[in-house]
Amino acid sequence: MRQDASSAGSRANAAPRRFVFVLLDNFTLLSFASALDCLRIANRMAGSQIYDWVITGDTDEDGTVTCSAGTRFQVDMGLGELKREDTILLCGGTDIQAATSKRILNWVRREARRGLIMGGLCTASYVLARAGLLDGKRATIHWENQDSFAEEFEDVVLTKSVFVIDGNRLSTAGGTSSIDMMLKLIADDQGEQLANAVADQMIYSSIRTDQDTQRLSVPTRIGVRHPKLSQVIQKMEQNIEEPISPSILAKDVGMSTRQLERLFRRYLNRSPKRYYMELRLQKARNLLMQTDMTVINVALACGFASPSHFSKCYRAHYNTTPYRERGTQSSRLTV
Repeated sequence: MRQDASSAGSRANAAPRRFVFVLLDNFTLLSFASALDCLRIANRMAGSQIYDWVITGDTDEDGTVTCSAGTRFQVDMGLGELKREDTILLCGGTDIQAATSKRILNWVRREARRGLIMGGLCTASYVLARAGLLDGKRATIHWENQDSFAEEFEDVVLTKSVFVIDGNRLSTAGGTSSIDMMLKLIADDQGEQLANAVADQMIYSSIRTDQDTQRLSVPTRIGVRHPKLSQVIQKMEQNIEEPISPSILAKDVGMSTRQLERLFRRYLNRSPKRYYMELRLQKARNLLMQTDMTVINVALACGFASPSHFSKCYRAHYNTTPYRERGTQSSRLTV
């Protein structure tokens, strides 16, 4: 019988709930350490061993995995068969596609068939999606990987939440979002009082829920608090594949096209058309470096009617062609 992640821990206190951290090559240290330390502090505040953990991974010959900061970690065990009560947390980071080996996929699918709770921290929900374990489920991933993830996994209900718990599948957006999800699991397991005590120890004063989104608000990101400008930029970000003309954007917020032009020039030092183009090219760069989509399909996904126009605009902005960008594996976008 499959377990629910939020209720699995509320069983008899006969044994600690065990988390199995799977370190993937170039994993993000912050996401892993944040999750692990929540468990350590929970044990300390509870005054007993309510949580246990082990580390595993698809290791090098010396039994180590390297994080994106370059530090090497020795694992406790190999990728063997786990206990049915275990909770698996895959820890992802930079270049997650390369870190998703066949061995990891086969192991993840096998353990999933046995009904284990399974989650992905930072970019590791990509691994779960590649294994077919997120089809029809809600999930999240770091905002920088959202475009490529959405293009590749149409059967996954991708959200922009800091974390998602959908049945026995967990996912976080990376960074400190691991803390938010672990505090939620601790609260469900042991009560909110203990979860709040853990947050207090971490000096974590603002606990987020799965309703909170990853990125800063538009006004905060652009450093401008103008409601109509924010509305227009939000519409641009939501309509990359089929761009909206400046005249329609202006009409939607009750302005003339000339007023909108002045607004963008005043606050962003560029025209609405130029700003929109930069958003589309940024998405195109993400797709080129994080997916195997053809250049033509990337162009279409970013609102360009022809590959030649796309290539011309891309070269003018990034000083290289989409084809050369695709070939530069060493410059892949990472978290």
